[in-house]
Amino acid sequence: MLKTYSAKPDDITKEWYVVDAEGQTLGRLATRIANVLRGKHKPTYTPSMDTGDNVIVINAEKITVSGKKFTDKLYRHHTGYIGHLKTFTFEQMMDRKPERILEIAVKGMLPHNRLGRQQIKKLHVIVGPTHQHQAQQPKALPDHV
Repeated sequence: MLKTYSAKPDDITKEWYVVDAEGQTLGRLATRIANVLRGKHKPTYTPSMDTGDNVIVINAEKITVSGKKFTDKLYRHHTGYIGHLKTFTFEQMMDRKPERILEIAVKGMLPHNRLGRQQIKKLHVIVGPTHQHQAQQPKALPDHV
């Protein structure tokens, strides 16, 4: 008789991965990152637990999008006050906060509950080629993930 495997907190091992976003497409990269944050690349994946790994993304300002999304894609943010809906294009977001673009894309691919809020904290998006997480000895993110 087969039983469904459920990971225990002692069985979970966290690793660190680093990925270079230079020249990569936004949605495809965000999907790979979301799968690693959730732990879907591991055989011990359990949907109700945080079995995922930490991901460091460098060169976030060099990410690409296809088609006319560079000028047409919109990001909306409401301040909470009446009539204060702020709208920015992809181009404006790249000038202001290029790391937020990838954070928003990955966050939309995670569960919209407390588990998703716990998993998004393991994403570290950095503008530029260097990061301060060398002590964790991150490995390169494999292409098949």
